[in-house]
Amino acid sequence: EVQLVESGGGSVQAGGSLTLSCVASGFTYRVYCMGWFRQAPGKERETVAAIVSDGSTTYADSVKGRFTISQDNAKNTLYLQMNSLKPEDTAMYYCAAKPRRGLCGDYGLYNYWGQGTQVTVSS
Repeated sequence: EVQLVESGGGSVQAGGSLTLSCVASGFTYRVYCMGWFRQAPGKERETVAAIVSDGSTTYADSVKGRFTISQDNAKNTLYLQMNSLKPEDTAMYYCAAKPRRGLCGDYGLYNYWGQGTQVTVSS
């Protein structure tokens, strides 16, 4: 059974930092891309960052220069380092996996999702 388990969320003041982790288990093959997504109350889910199996990455314009996505294949763990956090970053953050080739920036193409971890940034 495939499982994605996020951790690392919390409450922080604007300008602070958090690191999210996502441990993946149950995959018997190499996943094509992994991503971080977020959804704020009353808003649509949006892509934050994604990483392809070759190491290439993509970011939402709103987080470029502040967030960094990375993965440790030996630990089956995906990370999201978030710096210079802003109140508008407040959301539930989800990690997801997309086993097959294709666009990694489209959350609608991801097959497996974690339960989410809440990030709250106060001003």
